Amino acid sequence: MQDAPEECAAVGRSRPRRLGEQWSSLFEIELDADSARPIFQQIYLAFREAIVTRRLAAGCRLPSTRQLATRIGVSRTSVLSAYEQLLAEGYVTGQAGSGTFVAEDAAPSMQLAPTAQAAARANPALSRIGQRYARFASGLELPPNLPFAAGCCSIDAQSIEALRRTGMEVMQNFDPAALHYGDPSGQSALRDEVAKYLRVARAVRCEPEQVLILSGAQQAIDLTIRVLLDPGDAVWIEDPGYLPTREALSTLGARLVPVPVDRDGLDVEAGRRAAPGARAVYITPSHQYPTGAVMSIQRRLELLDWANAAGAWIVEDDYDSEFRYVGRPLASLQGLDRGETVIYVGTLSKMLFPGARLGFAVVPPSLVDVFRGARFLTDRHPSTLQQAVVSGFMRRGFLTSHVQRMRQRYRLARNAVVEAIERQMGDLVEVEVPEVGIQLTMHFRGAVDDVAVAAEAARRGLVVKAVSPHYIAAPPRSGLVLGFSGFDEHRLRTAVAELARATRAVIARAAPPQLSA
Repeated sequence: MQDAPEECAAVGRSRPRRLGEQWSSLFEIELDADSARPIFQQIYLAFREAIVTRRLAAGCRLPSTRQLATRIGVSRTSVLSAYEQLLAEGYVTGQAGSGTFVAEDAAPSMQLAPTAQAAARANPALSRIGQRYARFASGLELPPNLPFAAGCCSIDAQSIEALRRTGMEVMQNFDPAALHYGDPSGQSALRDEVAKYLRVARAVRCEPEQVLILSGAQQAIDLTIRVLLDPGDAVWIEDPGYLPTREALSTLGARLVPVPVDRDGLDVEAGRRAAPGARAVYITPSHQYPTGAVMSIQRRLELLDWANAAGAWIVEDDYDSEFRYVGRPLASLQGLDRGETVIYVGTLSKMLFPGARLGFAVVPPSLVDVFRGARFLTDRHPSTLQQAVVSGFMRRGFLTSHVQRMRQRYRLARNAVVEAIERQMGDLVEVEVPEVGIQLTMHFRGAVDDVAVAAEAARRGLVVKAVSPHYIAAPPRSGLVLGFSGFDEHRLRTAVAELARATRAVIARAAPPQLSA
């Protein structure tokens, strides 16, 4: 068998096959000089096991016989004999001048049978928390980029170019210190930019030292639960409210106290009656999820008074308040707080794009050290290079201009969706034009199964969320949550027409059969 030069790729092979040799070069072969087995057979058996167990993947290029012989200190003849046996049995393929590769169909038909111990692990004994995670994961899917999927964002060519330029500048002026472990709170440059932004745009009262850079709002909420709550602690939650936070709270042992939401937001008096001594409250005051209600100033002050009197914590999730379409964005609840009771949670992912996976928490000074410790034990610190790019993007004013452009784009998208709903589905639903955010909620006028409509919409290539599952104790309303950011107006109008057909199909199936005369 002839060996190809190291730089030569197989004829007709894609580039990943050529690069596959880097992984096979890491594969170590242990030889036993005292074994009765000849060296070539030991080499053959080592490669065979690696192939059938998929340590070496299909298409992976094996080292040349000369390279391997030199590396493991044996004669090239032994390696050639091992390769020839692998080739004869179909484990590898080879061609003169091309190299030797793991056969595409070698591993699937030659899987080693699992041991009894491995079979027993197929149904592992999980902790109580692990069981909750498993149930949640069973219905977990990656959010598709389909019409009405919540959380999808637009990013235009101007912002992409700004990110590219900022990234190039970061790498051109690369500081080797960025390769070392970072501060659990995040890089000071990014924390400083976030603090400046929040003070101006959201009236948050904070210093950079109070800001923690996290992988998203969900991590901020998870850390808050772990730091502040013990199993059995009572926590007010909005009813209806955000399902992932509800699941996170209950999984870690909190006692959920559903508090009804009306047009003015969370009913503080109802919460007082239900659990006056609750340990904390989770709230979305600027754009309540899923109703879209904005918490009134009177309710905000009532909530702060209760929290200060009860010694409770307020977790304020300000997830998409940057995109306000009428007037100026409302000030944060945290900005009204004088008792240091609010943990303010936000995200850069919805301002930029979900893949950025950057969020933040602003915590009272008394909690900074404990949150830093919790972050260290969770995942140590965020990516230093990514932080450098985003802080540069913010420092140069690119984030501000991006949000302004997206606010205009999302306003047009919102208007297109509302107009299409009123035209296509006005007899079926009620929809209020949201003044803030990147999604809207519409409620059915009659008794319509919103879960069935969501399922039918999914079969038609749409992603809508049913409202009724978000309720706990309050009488559920039937409706749908529709995201409108990240999609052009034509696509949204077409999607509304399809949603109308899906809804009418569900209604028709649920209607009782007509009796013939």
